Amino acid sequence: MRTFFLDSIATPIGELMLVADEDNALRAVEWRDHQERLQRSLAISYREDPHLLKEKYNPGGLSDRLQRYFAGELTIIDTLPVAACGTEFQRRVWQALRHIPCGAIATYGELAQKLGRPGAARAVGMANGANPVSIVVPCHRVIGSNGTLTGYAGGLPRKQWLLTHEGYYSP
Repeated sequence: MRTFFLDSIATPIGELMLVADEDNALRAVEWRDHQERLQRSLAISYREDPHLLKEKYNPGGLSDRLQRYFAGELTIIDTLPVAACGTEFQRRVWQALRHIPCGAIATYGELAQKLGRPGAARAVGMANGANPVSIVVPCHRVIGSNGTLTGYAGGLPRKQWLLTHEGYYSP
């Protein structure tokens, strides 16, 4: 049985939970007010891979490193290891998300184009919405084709705060 470690950190926009594996790679990052979604996601993603979830302070230093992002060291999230469970297409989308630079945005259509699937903007949107590693896999950097902020599982106010924090929006 695999062991996953759970920790939480306070941020300016709410408490954030993170789940790391025994190799200190992130499996999930989710807002505390969406704890049920986190538990459901873990149960579905790892239903054939039994795991035990144990609380552990700062697993692999990941909590401290994530705190550094909120303190202004924005590119630290680029160094955090991720081992999220998903389909091949989802993992390709999530990898593409990690290539959107801090302070920049992309649209679902642009991501689909980069993945060689120009007609797959909706599929990219679905994969983006299924991202289990919020912030580190920066799904908040994706906006609608008309420039509007669109769905973010943590809520649009958090998405706007994150984009402002990263310098995309002026305060």
